[in-house]
Amino acid sequence: MAIDYGKKRTGIAVTDTLHITANGLCTVETPNLLTYLTEYIRKESVDTLVVGAPQRMSGEPSAIEKDIRRFIAQFKKRFPTIHVEREDERFTSKMAMNTMIAGGVKKMKRRNKSLVDQVSATLILQSYLGDDL
Repeated sequence: MAIDYGKKRTGIAVTDTLHITANGLCTVETPNLLTYLTEYIRKESVDTLVVGAPQRMSGEPSAIEKDIRRFIAQFKKRFPTIHVEREDERFTSKMAMNTMIAGGVKKMKRRNKSLVDQVSATLILQSYLGDDL
């Protein structure tokens, strides 16, 4: 499972049991994220959570990194057996938009920020799975 953590919304993506493909799952309002993940993990097997690591072009962490670290600490406390990994997420929003354009997604639907967050999470997970091969 991967997330594209945001102040307002968090995109979520999952992989199949063989870890071959990444698929967008949903977008959750960030204040409800831990509750959503608790319900999801109760029903589905999750062994690793991949969290996007936003960085500036200089390599410095972005301003939201403090919030992400706080979330990761809460997640690890609640789910100590689930491994947490970080994956560079620079350019994922732009790549998500380009992917949607290439896939023929209509302009009005591309304005849906929730969809962009979900596609971004999918790209983070694809990148992580590619590193794993």
